[in-house]
Amino acid sequence: MPSFVHPGLLWGLGLLAVPVIIHLINLFRHRRVEWAAMEFLLVSQKKSRRWIILKQLLLLLLRMLAVAAVVFIVAQPLLNNQWGALLGGSKTHHIVLWDDSFSMSDHWADTTAFAEAKKVIRRIGSQAAAQGQGRSFSLIRFSRAALPADSKPADLLAVPLDGEFANRLSGVLDNLSVSETAAGPLAAIEAVARLFGAPEGENRVIYLISDFRAAQWQEPAELERRLAEWKPWGAQLHFVDCVSAARDNLAITALRPQPGTLAAGVELFLEVSVKNFGTNLVRELPVRLRQDDSQLPSLVVDQIAPGATETRRFPVNFPTAGQHRVVADLESDPVAIDNFRYAVLDLPLSVPVLIVDGAPQATDARFLALAMAPGGTVRTGIDPVVETPSYLSSKPLDKFQAIYLANIENLDQPAIDALENFARAGGGVAFFLGELSSSRFFNESLYRNGAGVFPLPLGNPLDLLVDRLNKTPDLDVSDHPIFSVFAGERNSFLGTVTVERYFSAARGWKPEADSPARIIARLRNGAPLVVERKFGEGKVVAVLTTAAPVWNNWGPNPSFVITLLELQAYLASPPRTTGDVHMVGVPWKLEVEAAAYQPRVEFRLPAGGPVTTPGAALSGERVTVDGTVSGAVLSATLTDTDVSGIYEAELTGVGGEAESRRLAVNVAAEEGALATVDASQLAASMPDVNFEFHAADSFQWTSRDVAGFSLSSGLLYLLAALLIVEQLLAYSASYHPPAREAAR
Repeated sequence: MPSFVHPGLLWGLGLLAVPVIIHLINLFRHRRVEWAAMEFLLVSQKKSRRWIILKQLLLLLLRMLAVAAVVFIVAQPLLNNQWGALLGGSKTHHIVLWDDSFSMSDHWADTTAFAEAKKVIRRIGSQAAAQGQGRSFSLIRFSRAALPADSKPADLLAVPLDGEFANRLSGVLDNLSVSETAAGPLAAIEAVARLFGAPEGENRVIYLISDFRAAQWQEPAELERRLAEWKPWGAQLHFVDCVSAARDNLAITALRPQPGTLAAGVELFLEVSVKNFGTNLVRELPVRLRQDDSQLPSLVVDQIAPGATETRRFPVNFPTAGQHRVVADLESDPVAIDNFRYAVLDLPLSVPVLIVDGAPQATDARFLALAMAPGGTVRTGIDPVVETPSYLSSKPLDKFQAIYLANIENLDQPAIDALENFARAGGGVAFFLGELSSSRFFNESLYRNGAGVFPLPLGNPLDLLVDRLNKTPDLDVSDHPIFSVFAGERNSFLGTVTVERYFSAARGWKPEADSPARIIARLRNGAPLVVERKFGEGKVVAVLTTAAPVWNNWGPNPSFVITLLELQAYLASPPRTTGDVHMVGVPWKLEVEAAAYQPRVEFRLPAGGPVTTPGAALSGERVTVDGTVSGAVLSATLTDTDVSGIYEAELTGVGGEAESRRLAVNVAAEEGALATVDASQLAASMPDVNFEFHAADSFQWTSRDVAGFSLSSGLLYLLAALLIVEQLLAYSASYHPPAREAAR
């Protein structure tokens, strides 16, 4: 028996009575009139009455069949597989689009959203296979849908539903677990057209099995456009929801170093951020921390409001140079995968810093170098290198994190170009002015009306007059990161600093609101003393007095050492870390110098990572990839980065020495937002998409899901034929006088 896409429209069959009613009304409209001339006609009519009545009944039947055909076409009848096979059009393709993003690991009771999805897929496969021949089945996971065809984006691709299908499907499902990606439905929807094209003589039943998280489905404009493209196909679309409710969830969203000197043996602070994706306040949340193989004291976040993110700092200290691991994790909750965050810190033995002094005695440079590296038991991790101005144009600068210029009188153009290129590329630059400094040189060559590296135009050197009646400190600092360490100190050493001489800003200069320059410290007379600006990717800070205690007494003051170390931390390039940069699923392209390494690399995947499904732990599988030489660079790419954790690449130097490189790979934490949308919200946001919405635990098979042949096209042709025959029969059954008589 056939089934119907819109069975409710079959009530339209009641319209079959309309032609009968019209026929009866026409009969009642006749009046009996006695007319002698009709006697002859009545005798003739009796001879052909049966034939006339038969024509009228046939005409009435044709009209009723035409009405019925219109109703059936609108209701869209589907013939089951056995009858469809006789008609030669029973080909049905069941396509399952399966959400395997890590939010599907959402667990409750003794199940997960991913496990519920497996149950639904098994049910679809077994019942579809029971309908006979002429059917096929495809299974596409969200995480693989975007892969090219040669990388097998589908786990099952148009597989015939034969007697062995149930075992084959079971084998595939048993070996699959939820991914750690944040893959959405768009790539899977696009894959249907890319892999199968438009249906030709094929009826498609498409099942989109997901958890329908609000982050992806609340404003699905692009999804709606793609799904609406299936309308001409006549495809049946089912949305199957695998979660019973939205649960509260926490996720670590960031783990990154704070500005500071990143070197072996130097304490460094990291920040860890935790977001509450739920609707309830969370209190006293412990965050476990680990550096390399050592457990650190846990952080406790006192409370996190719904939808809020809380960030806390913690210190680490690695005594040796090299790449070190930092891991933060939370206690288990509905989604465990986003409870882990990884970072790799690449620590050099020390950070090289260039100090350029314009005076032959290099007095300012000595004070700067001593403050950065006092020696003895105090380790700052900074390695100051003192040079003359000619070094800027004669040597490469890219090995330095920051450059300090003190008491500069003049620089040639190649040196200026090298300095500005260094800053544009992200390097930090600091200026300390002095007796040799010239306003004219700085304004014409380094400031250049705001286009140069120096942050402000200079006036003349001025003395800061002593005011014995005013007890205001000479230095007035802002809350800038360089001076934030002094915030709230009542007896700050800054209060004992005296400034006797300084360079004034050019008359009338004041940074505009949109200017890259900003005054971060002033003298007690309101004149700028420390000014910063952004230049390209780098930062520039100008101190308008000397580094040595020539125009001030700052150099011997303890606050000078603290300020200089904070200045270095601020100017330094961003710490070398991959902790929050590399996401799951993004290939790792490793590049090394071809002259220093053998052309081979071994990648080691994370071992001991978080368990993605109960009883299944990730292993430390080894993958070998041959490198390819390109000029002076040797490169290799690892595409299998579908698991979060610390990856390792084991290299071999040309002398046979082993070396490891590490990469931290993290999940996209926003996938942990477990708010969902329901059927009414989807219908309102996608009005141009026809779909049926089901809960996974109550998903029921319907007869039209297994129908193999649509009768709509055949009925359309039948309707056309009925209308043609009806017109011919109506013409035959009516009276038409000869043309000559009609003309009279």
